[in-house]
Amino acid sequence: MGVKIVLRKRVNGDGTRPLILQVCKDKQTSTIHLGYALHEKYWDAKKQEVRSSYPNSVRMNKLLFKKKMEVLSGALDVESEHGEATSRAIIKKVKPSKGADFMAQAEAYLERLKQAGKYNQYTADKPRVKHFRDFRNNVQTPFSEVTVSLLEDFKVYLGNLERPLSERSIVNHLVVIRSVFGQAIKEGVADRRHYPFGADKIRIKFPEVNKIGLTIEEVQRLQSAIFPVGSFQEHSRNLWLFSFYAAGMRASDVLRLKWNDIKNGRLYYVMGKNNKSGSVMLSEKAQAILDLYRQKPQRLSDFVFPDLKVLDNESDKFIVQRRIAFTVSRIDKFLQAHVAPAAKVEKRLTMHIARRTFGNISGDRIPIQMLQKLYRHSSITTTLGYQSNFISKDTDDALAAVVTF
Repeated sequence: MGVKIVLRKRVNGDGTRPLILQVCKDKQTSTIHLGYALHEKYWDAKKQEVRSSYPNSVRMNKLLFKKKMEVLSGALDVESEHGEATSRAIIKKVKPSKGADFMAQAEAYLERLKQAGKYNQYTADKPRVKHFRDFRNNVQTPFSEVTVSLLEDFKVYLGNLERPLSERSIVNHLVVIRSVFGQAIKEGVADRRHYPFGADKIRIKFPEVNKIGLTIEEVQRLQSAIFPVGSFQEHSRNLWLFSFYAAGMRASDVLRLKWNDIKNGRLYYVMGKNNKSGSVMLSEKAQAILDLYRQKPQRLSDFVFPDLKVLDNESDKFIVQRRIAFTVSRIDKFLQAHVAPAAKVEKRLTMHIARRTFGNISGDRIPIQMLQKLYRHSSITTTLGYQSNFISKDTDDALAAVVTF
């Protein structure tokens, strides 16, 4: 029997070639894909090991040697049990199931996001999975090896990239790893005792973020700014104001609105983020914006705003979310580059700022329980956390009582 590690001829898109382990017995050859990929310059075919110029070459060679020893041990086990060992039987004995490898489960996690139509989360989490794969040098990683120590090293790695990631981005990477782990435990692939998150392990805590919205005066300048009729600048401004008038309605929900969501002066819709349904009153200013887009004849099933009318298949959630993401990105660029300067708004202006602006202006004016209903938060704790960025009257009065003398 022969056991050999070789570099495949097939070249990946990034120029690397996969490493495979071959088991040859009785003129039959079976293979194991090791999950590693290298550029040819790093591979010593004669010695069947990576060259010293390869990052972490010592550790990689130890792993390759360990894998060869597992195969030889597996061959002995098969022969002791059955008296004869074919190459296929040996491979079956030692080859890990697909789900046992963290990276295999991570790819399955991404595929499920894609199948569920969650474009935004898919595109955000895909590079995070790649960062972890790069950190592991494409090495197969059993769930038992995803330890607190490994994740602490991963955090350091992310902070030392050529373009170091922010604390918030690093936390988002850990959230993906936690999600993959949770999926694997639920499916019985990973053992719960290896779970590296919790009170006495890795704790996920998002850093505080300053959420600054526009003032009433700045919103008024947006309202009075003049743009060419029918221009994308005017359209972007209209969408921003409509979002603000609808209690900080998320941009994705604004774009998905249809005329049959509007009944008796109210807007009825299901929030895309949490599937919560509800309604808000349409003010005169919101109605005026709708009148600009009202066409005759029109179907109640038509989108209110034109951005999604190009879609051929509204039932494909992934395609819909992708179109929304592209559209919001374009709108944000126009808001920042054209609308903000015309309205003399120096703050960062995006569609999401409309939601923050509603929070900023509502501040101390609306009871927190009512804000929870308007925001459609599941917990009032979430509303309190969100509004803490904007409610400042009590702290301002307290400060004034000390420094004003």
